[in-house]
Amino acid sequence: MVTPAPGRHGDPEQTRVQHRYHRELFPALHDWERTEASIVEFTGESGPKGLLGLDQMGHFGPQGCDLVTGLVRDTFPHGSLTVGELGSGFGGALRYLADALTTGGGGVARMYGIDLVPEHCAVSRRITAAQGRSDVTEICADASDVPLPDGALDVIVVTGSMPHFPRPGAVLREAARLLRPGGLLVVTEEVSLAPPDRGPSAAFHEVHPPDVFFVTPLPDRLRQLREAGFTGVLRRDLREWAVALLTDRLKVVRLFHGSVVGIYGAEPVDLIRRTLTTARDEYLAGRLLPSLITARRAEAA
Repeated sequence: MVTPAPGRHGDPEQTRVQHRYHRELFPALHDWERTEASIVEFTGESGPKGLLGLDQMGHFGPQGCDLVTGLVRDTFPHGSLTVGELGSGFGGALRYLADALTTGGGGVARMYGIDLVPEHCAVSRRITAAQGRSDVTEICADASDVPLPDGALDVIVVTGSMPHFPRPGAVLREAARLLRPGGLLVVTEEVSLAPPDRGPSAAFHEVHPPDVFFVTPLPDRLRQLREAGFTGVLRRDLREWAVALLTDRLKVVRLFHGSVVGIYGAEPVDLIRRTLTTARDEYLAGRLLPSLITARRAEAA
């Protein structure tokens, strides 16, 4: 097991802005014990599986994690992996992946969740401890300056957090440093990629503030990956899949509105609905490019 050094923090303004936005969107997660009880009452099942991904209400949610799990398993079907998630937030995807990679596969030796916001890390640690996990470690640090040694990780995942990095090129360079030679990077680009010379609409920015969500043109992202030293870069276009997924997620919010409001509160649920709706509109209009990106750290010469 790698012992992380003390965390290193980046731009204090970004820390403040990201905390404020996510606090308004997910206030219930800061009161985890009450929220967990509400989720269990809704789902009828206790334990991590009973949460049904309701502790990770990003654009792609657990379905996006399933895409990541499949790629990791295909690449490393055997062996116990050391995995890091950059921008792990409240840790919903982190814990989901720890379970998914263990079920029917080689499993994980250690999962590291790296997030900039101390309050996010504190909430994630509380949930991790409440679930009795020993394979998950949260590190509060800037994703471009992670206190782990070179080559410490077999896999790095970014499950929807790319738009929250104001310097994505620096984050990708750090990912390359953290991966061992031949290590795997998997990124779900939910609302972080745009076509050249196009960008999202004003309606999108109303619920995805531009000081919280940073959008990168696709050619720039591919260049950032090359400059970071990644090879074998592949991009899968998720437009059709993502439109169907967000349509289904919106249907769930509508059909179970009362229960979801009971978990999150009325205002956050309205914001979640508008967030998913505007993202789907951008996909349909071609102003955002939902994608699944994989790349490998170059093998040692």
